[in-house]
Amino acid sequence: MRLETLPFTSRDGMCCNLLHAISDQVPDKGPLLLVHGAGVRANIFNSPTTTNIIQYALAQGYDVWLENWRASIDLPASEWDLDQAAINDHPAAVQKIVELTGSKTIKAIIHCQGSTSFMISAVLGLIPEVTVIVSNAVSLHPVVPKYSVFKMNVYVPAVSPFFTYLNPQWGKHAPDAKTKLLKLIVKTFHRENDTMVGKFVSFVYGAGWPALWELENLNDATKNWIKEEFAAVPLSFFHHMRRCMRAGHLVSNNDETTSYAPSKLNTDARIILFAGAKNKCFCSDSQLNTYNYLNKVNPGKHSLYVLDEYSHLDVFFGKNAHKDVFPLMFKELNAQ
Repeated sequence: MRLETLPFTSRDGMCCNLLHAISDQVPDKGPLLLVHGAGVRANIFNSPTTTNIIQYALAQGYDVWLENWRASIDLPASEWDLDQAAINDHPAAVQKIVELTGSKTIKAIIHCQGSTSFMISAVLGLIPEVTVIVSNAVSLHPVVPKYSVFKMNVYVPAVSPFFTYLNPQWGKHAPDAKTKLLKLIVKTFHRENDTMVGKFVSFVYGAGWPALWELENLNDATKNWIKEEFAAVPLSFFHHMRRCMRAGHLVSNNDETTSYAPSKLNTDARIILFAGAKNKCFCSDSQLNTYNYLNKVNPGKHSLYVLDEYSHLDVFFGKNAHKDVFPLMFKELNAQ
């Protein structure tokens, strides 16, 4: 399997790209788009596990595409928010796949802030070609641990005068005095058996030691691979998420009265929600609340899975995810 890079231009002129998975197997199903979260990149789905999600999807017969949207660490850093990604990036990526494949329909697996922003695209009716959406961790109703609420309300305003971005790569190399101070804080308070980059990830996101995975779910190769997969995330994102948390659902960053959980959805997509019960970044109630909302708007159409032994990203790169998680996702994807 190899990944071919194909550029596309967002609706506001930003250069993004798609990775197309090429293998010896000719796909007999349509396109499947994978969308990464904040401060990572499309390669987050290409973990050194027994069978990662790309390999599993290829074996299932899908034509696999991965989107590097404006949050990707493979692109020049920018101070993005969810509105920008939802309006400009995801619709352009979907249109590019339609153009390249000729397929009239697409299915998607979306994660974290790729999920929130992609769901906004769906709610706004900007991606009608997408018929099935598998969302992990959070979608329309972010719920976070109490300590994360404290971090959003206290830490983020405190560091905003000094930083535009937070970067877990500072766990490897802190370039100046202020980043060296943050590294010292992380080293002092994060004593879990993780890499320094992994510890910095837990400092930046969520409220756990670690926050985004259960260490027992990772093999050693994955734990070391993670060190290259996290980099700069803008504080602009955290400011937008704080507004959404206060509202109890996603809202526009420009106008908090604009709700992205309306009484009528502008999408016919079937939405399948996944949540790790041990997620210390976004509580599983995030997806439960969205499921209840979706079930009220379109009763009986959507599904929810809560994974007892999983957290946030180990849903994708856990050493047993190919046995515990992927079969559930693809059962739903193959159903339509």
